[in-house]
Amino acid sequence: MRKILYIAITLSFIALMVLVIPIFCSVPAKLNLLNTIPSAPAPYDDLPQHPVAPNALKNMFGINAYEWNFLQNPYNLNDPLHIYEPKMNLIKTFSGVRHYLDWEKIEPAEDSFTFNPARSGGWNYDAIYERCKQDNIEVLVCLKNCPPWIYKTYPAGMQGGENVPAPFGLNREDPASYIAQAKAGFQVAARYGSNKNINHALVTVDGKPRWTADPVNEVKIGMGVIKYIECDNERDKWWRGDAAKQTGREYAANLSAFYDGNKGKLGKNVGVKTADPNMQVVMCGLAAADTKFVQDMIDWCKQHRGYKPDGSINLCFDVINYHIYPNDNRQHANKQSTRGVAPELTEAGQVANNFVNLANSLRQHPEVWITESGYDINAQSPQRAMAVAGKTALETQGDWILRTALLYNRHGIKRTFFYQLFDDNTSAVQYSTSGFADDKTLARRPAADYILQTTNLVGNYQYKATINQYPLVDVYTLGNKTMYVLMIPDEKGRTGNYTLNLGSAKSIIVHSLNIGANVMTATKEPTVNGKFNMLASETPIFVEAAN
Repeated sequence: MRKILYIAITLSFIALMVLVIPIFCSVPAKLNLLNTIPSAPAPYDDLPQHPVAPNALKNMFGINAYEWNFLQNPYNLNDPLHIYEPKMNLIKTFSGVRHYLDWEKIEPAEDSFTFNPARSGGWNYDAIYERCKQDNIEVLVCLKNCPPWIYKTYPAGMQGGENVPAPFGLNREDPASYIAQAKAGFQVAARYGSNKNINHALVTVDGKPRWTADPVNEVKIGMGVIKYIECDNERDKWWRGDAAKQTGREYAANLSAFYDGNKGKLGKNVGVKTADPNMQVVMCGLAAADTKFVQDMIDWCKQHRGYKPDGSINLCFDVINYHIYPNDNRQHANKQSTRGVAPELTEAGQVANNFVNLANSLRQHPEVWITESGYDINAQSPQRAMAVAGKTALETQGDWILRTALLYNRHGIKRTFFYQLFDDNTSAVQYSTSGFADDKTLARRPAADYILQTTNLVGNYQYKATINQYPLVDVYTLGNKTMYVLMIPDEKGRTGNYTLNLGSAKSIIVHSLNIGANVMTATKEPTVNGKFNMLASETPIFVEAAN
């Protein structure tokens, strides 16, 4: 009886193995069976179908900042005129700065412009822009918010700096309603743009000193330090009510005035392009990341600005722009997020596709930028980066920020500016703790370390292709040099293997991110017939042939 039972058990075991062994054998060798999932999580499975024009990776490493991030010396708060070098050394981590410039700072009273020193705050904007130019940092000036002399035209209960930039009661689809803001755009472009051949009578500053021995403003023309200017910020701000929210058509009218004085109809000192035809006008970053808003702008331009001789629509913007903070808001009925999410696991890639496809449908093929994105580190924030598998929230923030930049470059976005250089405060309110450095010690957080190290290694490399989706393997090239970037697009602390084929290379160099350092750690490894089995994790790793 025992013998029969033994034989039965043996036969059952053999049958089981016949079923199981083929299953294990069918698993690709490049996957780690113990700690991976079989495919990239939806919805990121689909890579962009549109062609992606070459773009240097460093362009994805911009930061949002304010004038006091450059000028405010903590040891001399009465000096807002000079660059504070320790802060400047930190800012040089980034390839670009989106500078939030409040309109009232340069025009505290109507037709009274001040830039150095600004009558409101005493800031020296010349010093900021000249220094960024010197240090090869591209500046996007975001001229935003209404000055008091505009928003005080609204009824008392509707007044606020984020109001629509036109006096109360005017037609919001008439470009002439926005002439005051468009005049400010002209003055900024005339001073900081590249055109030196401007009628000096059109450029004005308030030359009165504030007190005895106070420096006075001087007219300057064509300083050549600014290429890009953004017309306001998040004009689709539904949460501020009708006084602050514009439709796509209303914003297009606003932008037409700001762009070129509504095709020159509003005067010789109105509009950015009137002052400097070379300056690029960036539409405001959209809070809702909705292409319909942009399509409504395009339709307004068709109707009111018409077409150019080449048949293209006479658009009133050069760059399409939106904001997106990857989180779990779409998982909840009330659309309120409870935490940040790894970028590849959200709609971020598909939204990028939607905007790039819209841009490519236009004859001009305008670039698409993202001027706000990021993650908090406060453990209660609805936009927080999580502590993942032994990593702190700061380390996860670093992983997700770098992978966000790689994702957007992969999908054809041309510039990204992260929010922001320092924390606003330590609260759990979303975006309050999205900083990249400590505002007191000026120490970089891992996200800034990763950006600096990646820039130093491959900042000028351009995205070429994605050759695998799990692990994600991107290929970057610079001339005849090739760099492979490997990462797991997840948030569980997972790892996975991928066999790189480097042709005839006898060895490779593995570059690993290194918290607290300026450069990555480099390790040389031998290949086997030009192949190397690489272990990837949720922290990107960079690999190249040693020769």
